[in-house]
Amino acid sequence: MKTYLVSLFILSATIVCAQTTRKYSNEFMNIGVDAAALGMSNAVIATTNDVNSGYWNPAGLVHLEDNQIALMHSSYFANIANYNYIAYAKPLDDRSAIGFSIIRFGVDDILDTTQLIDEQGNVNYDNINLFSAADYGFTFSYARKLPIEGLNYGINAKVIRRIIGDFASSWGFGFDLGVQFERNDWKFGVMVRDITTTFNAWAINEDRLTDIKDAIPGENQEAPEGTEITLPKMQIGMSKQFVFNYDYTLRTELDLNIRFEQNNDIISTSFASINPALGFEFGYTDMVFLRAGLGNFQTELQIDNTEQLSFQPNFGVGFKYRGIQIDYAFTDIGDQSAALYSNVFSVKLDFSIFR
Repeated sequence: MKTYLVSLFILSATIVCAQTTRKYSNEFMNIGVDAAALGMSNAVIATTNDVNSGYWNPAGLVHLEDNQIALMHSSYFANIANYNYIAYAKPLDDRSAIGFSIIRFGVDDILDTTQLIDEQGNVNYDNINLFSAADYGFTFSYARKLPIEGLNYGINAKVIRRIIGDFASSWGFGFDLGVQFERNDWKFGVMVRDITTTFNAWAINEDRLTDIKDAIPGENQEAPEGTEITLPKMQIGMSKQFVFNYDYTLRTELDLNIRFEQNNDIISTSFASINPALGFEFGYTDMVFLRAGLGNFQTELQIDNTEQLSFQPNFGVGFKYRGIQIDYAFTDIGDQSAALYSNVFSVKLDFSIFR
């Protein structure tokens, strides 16, 4: 019965959609990619300049000098959910570049116990099946340098695919727009996700919905709405790099994450909520990197009705040799936020290593 209810809650929580905009939608696309960026609390909008720019800010793809591929894996919720990412990008000429990436966030091997008890009331464990609840994001990126020196732009076209076993599935479509500008050792970036809003259309399996219709009296009696709209989000960044004795560098970046809704962010109004993120990267000979970041600042209501500020610290290290870069990030140090920590690994390969 317990696994039956777990399956029911996963289904109902995922497919309850509305035709109006939702505060949280397609959130798996907001987790982030690349351990190097996650170690800096995602404060990379102004400085991203490799294959991972397709996710963070497609304008950064114009800095590619050769083809690149990136891979990342992380686990969440005590390894129950797995998050995987692969990306490829290449320069078209000295002024433009393209990229493609795939993200998968999924919970696999969920017990389907809807047929556990047959019509005669007998329990038959042979009727238990396994299914997956998986979200996929496919992103196509294009970037180009503008005639103004130091100014670049990039566009993402996204296809969202979400599957909950054979209970329900959806297709979604949306666009992102990114801009970067560099002047006098200062770098600036703007990334607007879901700039046109992202639209998801759900298809519900009516037969499977009937299987769980009366699991909880009064619940799940009708099929949910079949459309879901994701609101735009904006990230603004400013960065500067310092060089010490040629071999040592320090890159700093401050980003502002803006949602056009009211939530528990440190700055919250009825029009928008703003959450800052601060990232640092200390490098030695462009080979060894030590990273740290602070982000996810939230105002939390305590049991005595007082408010307390929480935040999420992150830490990361990286190593680069020739065209191979390996990065590691340890997120949520000290459990300052409600989320559990995660170990994140990523690899990046520059095709120049083969030349």
